[in-house]
Amino acid sequence: MQVKPCPPMCREKQEVKRAQQPAVSGYVITYFPLRGRAENIRLLLGDQGATWEEEEVQISDWTSGNLKKEAVFGQLPKFKDGDFVLYQSNSILRYLGRKYGIAGGSNQESALIDMVNDELETKDKYEADLPNHLSAFERILSQNCNGTKYLVGDKISYADYNLLDLLQIHLALFPACLSSFPLLTAYIDRISSRPKLSEYLNSDARKNRPMMLKK
Repeated sequence: MQVKPCPPMCREKQEVKRAQQPAVSGYVITYFPLRGRAENIRLLLGDQGATWEEEEVQISDWTSGNLKKEAVFGQLPKFKDGDFVLYQSNSILRYLGRKYGIAGGSNQESALIDMVNDELETKDKYEADLPNHLSAFERILSQNCNGTKYLVGDKISYADYNLLDLLQIHLALFPACLSSFPLLTAYIDRISSRPKLSEYLNSDARKNRPMMLKK
């Protein structure tokens, strides 16, 4: 019996059906029950339409159990992609950035994204001199399409999720901190309104996850 090829209309319906089915990623984020150092990873995954599992670790279990001993450098988050395990939030961001093609379209763009992302990690200096650092990112935005797009180039990168997360934290702590930075203010609104990212930001899982542990 000869199998007849699927006609074009049939193939189109099958492709649409496959596109509507969520992909099973095999991603697992192991972290404390808060946003913290894992939130920029969640922002990236949510915006890219990926699904993942949350493996929550209680502080008491972390300090008394073997998980801390097993963790590379004794830190979380831990990220699993199938059998592949990775630690350190920046390393995870870069890995996912390359995997989803949002780590720069050229060597120069990749270097600029790394530069911006590394500056986002200088937290002690950042918190002590917040206005100057906000000015630096306002200036970086202004140099790319007059601040109407992303940190680097015309495509979102993993550094944008890191910046968005940090700006949201600062707004929660200091609501008026962006009053003198119109480009950063518009940037938050623009990035947060991306459909898949907006869906994650408005999800119960996100809303119910505290920004930091309560004392």
